[in-house]
Amino acid sequence: MDYVGEHLLPGQIGHFFLLVSLIASLTAAFAYFKAVHAAPEAKAGWLKLARFSFFAEVLAIVVIFAALLHILYHHLFEYKYAWQHTSLSLEFKYIMSAFWEGQEGSTLLWAFWHCVLGLIIIKREKQWEAPVMSILSFAQFFLATMVVGLYIFDVKIGSNPFLLLRDSGVLDDAPAMHVNFDITQAIRPDYLTLITDGNDLNPLLQNYWMVIHPPVLFLGFASTLVPFAFALAGLWTKDIKGWVTRAIPWTLFSIGIFGLGIMMGSKWAYESLNFAGYWAWDPVENASLVPWMIMVSGLHTMLIFKHSGYSLRSSFLFLALSFIFIVYSTFLTKSGVLGDSSVHAFADIGMNGQLFLFLIVFVWLPAFFAAQSVKQRLIITGVTFLLSLGTYFFAETIPGFPLYVILGGIVTFIVLMNKVVPAVKKEEAVSSREFWMFIGSLVFFLAAMIIIFQTSLPVFNKLFDSNKAPGENDEFNYNKIQVLVAFVIGILTAITQYLRYKATDTKFFLSRMLVPTIISAVVATFILAVVKINYDVHGMGFLINIWLALVATVYATIANAAYIWIGLKGKLKNSGGSIAHFGFGLMLVGMILSSSKKEILSWNTSGIAVPFGEDSKEKTGENLTLVKGVPMQMNNYMVTYVGDSAHPKKEQTFFKLHFKSKNDNEEFTLLPNAFVNYKGNEGLMANPSSKHYWNHDVFTYVSSFYKPNPQDDTARFVTNAINIDDTVFYSKGFITIEKLAAKDNLPVAGFNPSDTGYTATVKVQELNGPSYTSDLLLIRNGGEALYQTQDTITSQGLVLKLEDAGAGSVKIGVKESNAVLEYLTLKAYKFPYINLVWAGVVFLVIGTIVSMFRRIKLLRLKAA
Repeated sequence: MDYVGEHLLPGQIGHFFLLVSLIASLTAAFAYFKAVHAAPEAKAGWLKLARFSFFAEVLAIVVIFAALLHILYHHLFEYKYAWQHTSLSLEFKYIMSAFWEGQEGSTLLWAFWHCVLGLIIIKREKQWEAPVMSILSFAQFFLATMVVGLYIFDVKIGSNPFLLLRDSGVLDDAPAMHVNFDITQAIRPDYLTLITDGNDLNPLLQNYWMVIHPPVLFLGFASTLVPFAFALAGLWTKDIKGWVTRAIPWTLFSIGIFGLGIMMGSKWAYESLNFAGYWAWDPVENASLVPWMIMVSGLHTMLIFKHSGYSLRSSFLFLALSFIFIVYSTFLTKSGVLGDSSVHAFADIGMNGQLFLFLIVFVWLPAFFAAQSVKQRLIITGVTFLLSLGTYFFAETIPGFPLYVILGGIVTFIVLMNKVVPAVKKEEAVSSREFWMFIGSLVFFLAAMIIIFQTSLPVFNKLFDSNKAPGENDEFNYNKIQVLVAFVIGILTAITQYLRYKATDTKFFLSRMLVPTIISAVVATFILAVVKINYDVHGMGFLINIWLALVATVYATIANAAYIWIGLKGKLKNSGGSIAHFGFGLMLVGMILSSSKKEILSWNTSGIAVPFGEDSKEKTGENLTLVKGVPMQMNNYMVTYVGDSAHPKKEQTFFKLHFKSKNDNEEFTLLPNAFVNYKGNEGLMANPSSKHYWNHDVFTYVSSFYKPNPQDDTARFVTNAINIDDTVFYSKGFITIEKLAAKDNLPVAGFNPSDTGYTATVKVQELNGPSYTSDLLLIRNGGEALYQTQDTITSQGLVLKLEDAGAGSVKIGVKESNAVLEYLTLKAYKFPYINLVWAGVVFLVIGTIVSMFRRIKLLRLKAA
């Protein structure tokens, strides 16, 4: 059947190049594999084939990118991906966000960065090109299987981003959004004319951070493969030591970019998501953090080896685990296992088979290269194949089977690697730099393992059919351990650079540490005594741990800043490590201060309680209710809900809040917005708005709002006959007639000499609350009311009108109705010293990049 209006060519081109990508990446991996140990006369041919195949892979990914962007940009809703992730109202700047909102697009982004990194390796790493590119191309092959969308018998291989909507099965699940035909009948040839719009990009992702954060984060993801590949290449080629020098710049690049990507996500959460902060220990956040932490440990053990010969085995292990946990985090994110515990996780779209296979193969791949005979490698290959099949057949019947497969691969790698990688038998001196660097690396690694264990509880529950939970206060379960880690890492980061490799003279060490120690003691004492940290929510023990962590991180910050001049004589080009450590310490200081001194400003003093429900994270007492137009005191501010406006094309409301300081007459306006997330089950979602000061932020978001519908107002006026100074009670207080005056001349159009006018001044007094004054008007001709005004006391839900008046008495109509009350509830925090966090991130990234360029320069000098 021919379907009217379909544009099939972009999809056909895209799908063809998906197949090209699959074949080219596998061919490149095999050709590079053969080139590693090929005879000199054959090696050139294999390298030529490998490079040609990889260039074909690069071309394929670029064309796939272009084809999918064309489909999204032109809203070709005949394709499921365009219908699912875009809409006619989607702004152009968010087309790229729509590209990587889905699993297929994010996988293509990952593959794109592999292509970029691969081209750099081909250009710069001639000696290591074949083994490193073989591993990189092999990873590309697995990514290609995740988007190729083929069926082998009844087994689906990958999810095709160019799948047509009519072939996707979406239209079989009634009701499909914006599809105006009966899906129980055959799809009509003109079905596209009946699709009015797309499903739209998730409103949470319609933010500029979604445009820039994922590309940086996925570049960090992709870059972790390169140090991993160098380590395996060292085992493979039996150049057990030579790979380290080449891998260090790549590791520094990965740490800098990956760390930046993670913290850009934190900045996004802080500015645009109502996480009430920048880090929520969300499972997907944790799954990204853990590989970064392990890679930092690996960098430090590589530096230890380069200067002292120690910790080579640890370097192999840490770099291998870093990429293994990248693959594991991909599984956590894309498998759907975290769907109920993370706002970042994707839903399961049937790629779990490939994800498991990807994970198992790359867990056992280090063991394959650590094996030193063909027989051992054949055995490991067979074991990997059988375990992959076993996972497919026994994952459900044998509790924990996939976990045993993963642990088995890691243990096998460690055993084989220890047999071939030499270790220095002489113990390091306790006074040496390498000893304490290794202790710090080990502590950082163990901290990462604790985080991933807590994060993996949903996986363990699924594997073992259990229902273990981390506890009622998930955030505290993480913080109570990591705050101790911050203490240990802070101390080690402060003192280690002042030590020398091999051994350090005590007098030399103490003389250099004296000044930074004194300055750190003074600064830490000032913070504890003047700034003060009194966070006693979890008891005195936890508060003492916070104090210790603060002292240690202040020490790390100041000691590393001082080392640039004390140890490096102010040579900034050689100070990359100290700059990065300074930034890391400053970031931790900012995190401790901003988190432990975070203050709720929006305590409910309005007297209007809005219940949030038992399942809500919000608490009524922590949310200030603001009635439109009524100033309300919030801490040191008078806050007024001035008004709101609606997005012209989306169900999104923008609120205007005016703040006036009671102390210095400062005034400013914040513009938070909120919407009901129609693409998820999260209910009301809010984008915060903050006022930034040098030493703190006022962070606000709308937790609920109510806009009355006049048609819902079914309340009636109740007539009350009272005399002047008498009182009428209503549900929240009482009403008094303070003044009544008859008028024979009023500046009202149509007022005749025979008419009589009355004006009444009415006082509305809320019990234990403020009072309001209302002026009412009635014009009467004889016994007939010609004109009446109504006055609305919004904060009280009252509508008043003057119905009749005589000598000293009136009849006043009173209506109480929630339909006149327009309000919102506001959550507001004070984040002290939050800018230290962002400044620390900047210095951390700058330091790693400075170190990377220095290492590259040293390599060039060595080559020259």
